[in-house]
Amino acid sequence: MKRILVTGGTVFVSKYIAKYFEAKKYEVYVLNRGTKKQIENVNLICADRNDLKDCLLKYSFDAIIDVCAYNQNDIRNILTAVREFKDYIFISSSAVYPETNEQPFSENQKTGFNSIWGKYGTDKLEAEEYLLSKVPNAYVLRPPYLYGPMQNVYREPFVFECALKKRKFYIPNDGKMKLQFFHVEDLCKVIEKILKTHPGEHILNVGNTELVDINTFVELCYKVVGTPLEKVYVTNHDNQRDYFSFYNYEYALDISRQNALLPEQKDLFKGLKESYDWFKDNPNEVIKKDYIKFIKENFE
Repeated sequence: MKRILVTGGTVFVSKYIAKYFEAKKYEVYVLNRGTKKQIENVNLICADRNDLKDCLLKYSFDAIIDVCAYNQNDIRNILTAVREFKDYIFISSSAVYPETNEQPFSENQKTGFNSIWGKYGTDKLEAEEYLLSKVPNAYVLRPPYLYGPMQNVYREPFVFECALKKRKFYIPNDGKMKLQFFHVEDLCKVIEKILKTHPGEHILNVGNTELVDINTFVELCYKVVGTPLEKVYVTNHDNQRDYFSFYNYEYALDISRQNALLPEQKDLFKGLKESYDWFKDNPNEVIKKDYIKFIKENFE
């Protein structure tokens, strides 16, 4: 039985990862502050990663799956506190690529400031660089938009909510902006493949091979809910984030390295159905924004 440490373990990606590997009969430890409900059959290490003291010194891990590191200091704190580990997998972000890069973004391209993501992206990049300087054999995964059960970000849940309320859906411009997704279960499968095969490439973009435009994404969400869709195209408002859950930013990742490990990804409709089934039973776990209020006050 392999022993793994998952940072977090109570919200979306980290929670799903912990549950996935527990179901695979790994010995799963989660590191969090103990302020939220824990999933069953995992071992809680109750601590703040910024104040670990000696709470990790008695453990050795086959792998650390670091979902909740957002900057260099977050990585440093873990590496300083842990006694022994074999593998370290850091969930970074595709926000490390400048939007001026040629697309699709590949792992060999330059990284740096992205004007859409700002400090979030540069902090993730500094975390990557620090980790690889200290643990050259660590793995870094760079996903696009993650989705699936336990999603607490108001992305697809926003569209589901509009569908449940039988609302018209307000789409930016012509709705042809492309989005790249990756199901959280597929992320787990890539992590599992890495732990089993230790590929030679240590930085991997991850994501679906197929991109979809906004029109298709919204259509699939409404189809999942079972509500007829009436679209309204918004062409006279500059900031689509006032009423829509994605930035006005289209990009694509080259996922050739990932596809050597996971050549097929979950069908988007099926994945959205799984996300919806969870959301309808857990609506209060989603961090909602005032998109519908804005729409009512400005477009209706």
